[in-house]
Order: sequence, then C-alpha cells, then structure tokens
Amino acid sequence: MRLLPGVGQRSATRFFGDRKIVSTCRILGVAIANETMEAAQNYIAAQIQEGGASSIYFVNAHTLNFASSDPAYRTVLSRAHRIYGDGTGVRWAARFRGVNLLDNVNGTDLIPLILASGKNLRCFLVGSTPARIETISNRVSELFPNTQVVGAHHGYLDDTMSQTVVDAINASGANLVLVGMGNPLQERWIDQYGSSVPGALMIGVGGLFEYWSGALDRAPLWMRRMGIEWVHLMLRQPWKARRYLIGNPIYIFRAIRYARADRKAFFELEENVQCRDKVLHQVDGLPKKLPEWSSAEGEASLDGFFDHQNPRSAS
Repeated sequence: MRLLPGVGQRSATRFFGDRKIVSTCRILGVAIANETMEAAQNYIAAQIQEGGASSIYFVNAHTLNFASSDPAYRTVLSRAHRIYGDGTGVRWAARFRGVNLLDNVNGTDLIPLILASGKNLRCFLVGSTPARIETISNRVSELFPNTQVVGAHHGYLDDTMSQTVVDAINASGANLVLVGMGNPLQERWIDQYGSSVPGALMIGVGGLFEYWSGALDRAPLWMRRMGIEWVHLMLRQPWKARRYLIGNPIYIFRAIRYARADRKAFFELEENVQCRDKVLHQVDGLPKKLPEWSSAEGEASLDGFFDHQNPRSAS
C-alpha cells in the first residue's frame, strides 16, 4: 500500500488493518446502525414502551443509490431515529470501509420478531393496495396473536387522505405504525406526518406487506444465506430487473468511490496533524502525541461529497 509522505505504516494500520467494530457506519452519506438482530429488537421494543414519535428505516443498495443522487431524500433519512442495513450490498459497502456489520438487520426478518414477542402492541398498518390491505390486516392478526391490529389503510394517499389516516392512527391508540409504500415514498411520508402521531413508533417496512398478502413468496433459505435473495426477487418481479442489473453495479462503483474518498480524508488529516505537531515540537521542544483517528472527522470531510458529484440532483 502506497502511503502519502509523512504517514507511517502504524497510522495506516489503525485505519486499514483489522476490520473495525463501530456503532455506526456511514455508507453513501447515510449513517447505518451496526447492531445484532437481538439488539435491534430490544431497541425497538424500548422505543415502543417509551412512547413518543420516532422513526426507523431499513436501507438496501437501491435505497442508498437513490439517496446518493437525491440530497433531499438523504436529508429525510438523516432525520430517522435509527437506520438499519438490509442486504449483501450494504455489507459489502461497509467492508470497503473496513467495517464488519454484526448482522443483516432487515425488516422482513426483524418485524415478525417484534410482533411475535411484543406485549401490549397496538399496530396500525399503512400501505399496499385497497384490494389487499384487509387481507394483510387479517394475516397479521392470525400470525401474531400478541399484537392487536387497531387499524389499516392502503398506501395510495394524497395530502387530504393522509391527514385522515393520521387522525385515524391517533384515535386508534396505536403505539406502532408499519408503513409499506416502498422507497422513497414511505420514508417521505413518515418524515412528513410522523410528528403528527406523537404516541407511536413508525417503521418503513418496504415490501413486507406483499409477503403477508401472498403476492410474493420469500426466497429459499439457501439463497438468503448466500446473499442472493435479490435474484429471487428479480425473477418474481421482472419489472425491477433494471434496479438490480444496472443499479447494483452503479451502487458498487459509488461505494468504492466513497470508501476511497474516506481513505483520502484520513491520509490528509494524518499528514496535517503530523505537520502541526512537528511545528509545535520545534517551538516548545515538547513531544506531542498524535490523536487517535476519529471516524467522525473523516466522515465530516465527506459531508456533501455526493452533492458535489451530482450538482443537478438537488430537489
């Protein structure tokens, strides 16, 4: 590995050596929580118990692709209380940055765990189509008897109907709202209306409702373990082929570019610190200890990175 002048191998090892265990990993400008499935389950249970308006999202390669080219959507994601990484693409991007994600915390697996183990759960469902939402509601009641489904509404909403749904959620006493409209619509809807539902946790669940409706079946376990569930989804939903066949290579390119920018920021910071300490040493003759690498400092240098790369994408 070629180092910049003045950057020692020991310093580089701190950043490029053994993979880091961090609580948050920033990928394409989005901060993703690095937790086990159990820790995520406990966090959500605590949020529901504490009450108050809060939001949780799950992001995959497609979501991050969209966020990297849409600063407004990336801002919406940044206002979430917690974001989890879903899928192989997120794990790869984390590895490019020297981070091992502890688990594949995806909503399709996590939400059923919450509904099955939760106590005093009052759940409101928002999403899917008018023809399917009743089936989904009945299915949730059947699968998760510990969860009380207090209301459901399809996801085809204008501003007037959205306010009607918000009023219905508040009147129902729901403490958990699952929103399944797909990305980026569901996150934007939660961001706009979540503060109007002060007593509930809102979670964007993507295509989970489609599994409950029977319109989509889950990939075999062996495909999930190999990280190729997306192949199954593409075969079942061929209209999304462009997302995978074109979007995935673009995502990998962006993730590598982001990781390289992060490394450059590290080396520049390290070199500047060494130059500063050399000057201070010459002035007062006292040895100075280099500060440890702070990922926050490096990531701060990447703020707006994709805004500069996509100057026309602001909306």
